[in-house]
Amino acid sequence: MHEDHAEQPSRSQRRAAESARPRRSASTGRSGGGAAVNERRARRSAAASAPVATNPAGGPAAATAFRKPVNVRRTGPARVFATLLVVPAIFGTVAMPAYAFMPGGDLFQPSGAFSFAVAEAQDLDVPAVASGAPISSDAYAVTTKAEIDEAALSEEEAAQAAWAAELASRGSGSYAIYTVKAEGDDYPWWDQIPDDYGGGLSPLRYYYRECVDFVAWRLNRDAGSTSAPFKYDWSNLASGSAYVWADEWVAHGWPTSSEPVVGAVAWFPYNHVAYVQSINGDGTVNIEEYNQNSDHSYHRRTIAKADALYLYPPG
Repeated sequence: MHEDHAEQPSRSQRRAAESARPRRSASTGRSGGGAAVNERRARRSAAASAPVATNPAGGPAAATAFRKPVNVRRTGPARVFATLLVVPAIFGTVAMPAYAFMPGGDLFQPSGAFSFAVAEAQDLDVPAVASGAPISSDAYAVTTKAEIDEAALSEEEAAQAAWAAELASRGSGSYAIYTVKAEGDDYPWWDQIPDDYGGGLSPLRYYYRECVDFVAWRLNRDAGSTSAPFKYDWSNLASGSAYVWADEWVAHGWPTSSEPVVGAVAWFPYNHVAYVQSINGDGTVNIEEYNQNSDHSYHRRTIAKADALYLYPPG
């Protein structure tokens, strides 16, 4: 080998020599010394100083810098075209009438056609007479108080006339005449309409002209009570039904006996009571009563002593 070859400079020596060379200013205009070279160098220097992302192992990620993601909404031709197709389709679906498939047909037709043509639904024909009928409205009339009172008076008069006719057909003598008070009858409500004809309760709270009301009146009269407030009435004397008077007399503790006394109540088990007016020498008993034969009138009659139980006046 020849030893005369000059020794080649190493790479480090070449770099040192390159650095020792004087640099030319940007104004010289020669290659490598212009403003564009300096700008590229500045960019490389800034990129080198930026933080580099690291991978999970701690090493640098491959050329990945920390940058904030930017969401960019792109509106391309395909999106605009899809919008133009979808929106009219929505409106067309909403406005489309109902369609039904026709049995035996190949196409869809309106459901109304099937309803009338195939199902033969009834149709309603309104005649011309009905359409031309006049419209009427109800009229209302107001009844005055005077008219109401007059009608009530007429009903009462009619009831009294019917009652008078009933009495005339049932009895004889002065007690059967509606407009005449029978001799010996001091019952104050002798002319009132009885319950059978719509009458109400007397001040003693029994129905007018019943046997119990007459006897209750006589017991009040004998006790000196001839006006309200009465001493005895339905609440403290006995029930409105005569058949329970004997039991209620016992419940009150008032005496009863088979021996009659004047002023006692003659009680009959067939739902009737009378007032003992007097006792005859032969032991028969004279009684006064109302409604004995269902005529709601005053009567007198004589009975055998044994025909009744006698409820003595309340003590």
